[in-house]
Amino acid sequence: MKFNPCIDQCTKEGSHCEGCGRSHAEIAGTKQIVQAAVAFIQAQDYENPDEFVAAIGKSILKKLQKAREAGQA
Repeated sequence: MKFNPCIDQCTKEGSHCEGCGRSHAEIAGTKQIVQAAVAFIQAQDYENPDEFVAAIGKSILKKLQKAREAGQA
């Protein structure tokens, strides 16, 4: 499945947003992740949240790659 970002044409009818095509459950899960990251950044009072977000993104991608490699072994 390919991720489709929000395009600011949100709908709440049915099981999927007609704007981005994602399920409402996926959208809700994404919002939870973002809210948790924002709360963590605020609690740490980081002066450089952009660097933290970039580092977390890099770490997530590295862990996904390792998991894929382990699944192929």
